[in-house]
Amino acid sequence: MAIQLPGGLDTPALVVDSDVLDRNISRMAERSRSGGFALRPHAKTHKCIQIADRQLQVGAFGLSVATIGEAEVFARNGVDDLFIAYPLWLDAGKVQRIRRLADEVSLRVGVESIEGAQRLGEALRGSARPVEVLIEIDSGAHRTGVRPHAAALVGKTVADAGLDVVGVFTFPGHGYGHDTQARERAARDEERVLAEAAQELRSLGFNMRVISGGSTPTVGQWRQGAVNELRPGVYVFNDATQLAMGVCSPDDLALAAAATVISTPAADRFVLDVGSKTLGSDRSPWVTGHGYLPGFPQAMVSGLWEHHAVVGLPDGVRGPRLGSVIAVVPNHVCTPVNLADELVVVRGGEVIDHWPVAARGANT
Repeated sequence: MAIQLPGGLDTPALVVDSDVLDRNISRMAERSRSGGFALRPHAKTHKCIQIADRQLQVGAFGLSVATIGEAEVFARNGVDDLFIAYPLWLDAGKVQRIRRLADEVSLRVGVESIEGAQRLGEALRGSARPVEVLIEIDSGAHRTGVRPHAAALVGKTVADAGLDVVGVFTFPGHGYGHDTQARERAARDEERVLAEAAQELRSLGFNMRVISGGSTPTVGQWRQGAVNELRPGVYVFNDATQLAMGVCSPDDLALAAAATVISTPAADRFVLDVGSKTLGSDRSPWVTGHGYLPGFPQAMVSGLWEHHAVVGLPDGVRGPRLGSVIAVVPNHVCTPVNLADELVVVRGGEVIDHWPVAARGANT
């Protein structure tokens, strides 16, 4: 584990090792560049201006976000190229917000339905700056997105609504599957369905400039070809799931929750002052328990309450002393970050900064 927890922390706290973070960011930028992909990382993972700046400085072409609220926060802080990678459904309030964004930044939005395309076109009619649209394709996660053969009809509706169709995108959520081949299969599925959808749209005369895919688990499985843009997010920090899947090593874990041992009720367990309100409650098919303890890799976070984590120890493993501060790596890092006011930034075991989670709670 690369993170060295400094002394004197008020726990629980989310701690980020700046050296590991910068290494993760630079490595993904170089991997994308050498593979011929544009990098548009997903900022919903970190929601932090300082991290966005680092991503853009080393070659990201812009940011992906999940909500209008996230886009507004990053736009206010100088990010001028944003993709809302989500099939927006605009009510009256969101119409005004999306129009303001469209007038302020270079904006892309996601669409996956005829009705959504029509609504978006009405909302953006007369906008001072053009808005680009990517059609979402279902590549196997079966969440949102249309099948490739339906992309042409959605694209025609977008064009009829006066908007510019520039490409297609997908999220390969099934890359988080239970077996070791899931990442490879999901990457091939992405390539295939995005290529098919792009061809459907090209047949109607659309210029498919952006073929966008990628998640942290599938990035390493990509081959040059149809796809030209990647949108990974978790890679900046990594987490217990990425470690268990083999996506990263322990030295690539840039974020952990610092937690204090508040109880040692028995030789086979201890209790930490960190719970679901810090770690989130996500479970993972790859991780046994509610997180990973680098200092006690054989232990398991067997119980999680709002402010307690019970850690079970195997026979023969001695636990930490009462009052010790130890690191807990979350199963899924995005939720803990959204629960935190700030990230405590460290280098070599010393606190060097505190970064606000600027887009925390910007969920609409």
